[in-house]
Amino acid sequence: MTKLNKNDLEHFKSLINEEREKLLDKLGYLRETAMETTVKDASGDHSSYSFHMADQGTDAQEREKAFLFASREMQYLERLELALKRIKEGTFGICVKCRKSIARERLEAVPIATMCYTCKTKQK
Repeated sequence: MTKLNKNDLEHFKSLINEEREKLLDKLGYLRETAMETTVKDASGDHSSYSFHMADQGTDAQEREKAFLFASREMQYLERLELALKRIKEGTFGICVKCRKSIARERLEAVPIATMCYTCKTKQK
């Protein structure tokens, strides 16, 4: 496996930034949805909620799922930011375990990868 050149790094930087922008849009939507619900709850306006107990449970579950998704997306955003940092530092595409190059195919599939396939499969 060969080390990534400047063009490769620019490609991955662009790929990561695209993914980051999509994620920020998604997080904005989730935040707006959660805030809309929270503001209605705080104001006592429950007109968007059903009055049937089962429907209220479903609504609460949907809000909880939205918060869970937002949390997961924030973790992914953090990993994207770390990948961009590794590009700046010159360590992107180098396995943190064995210090060998990570295959380009793996980075295309998982641009936040920090380990080569061999080290990742050994990890438990």
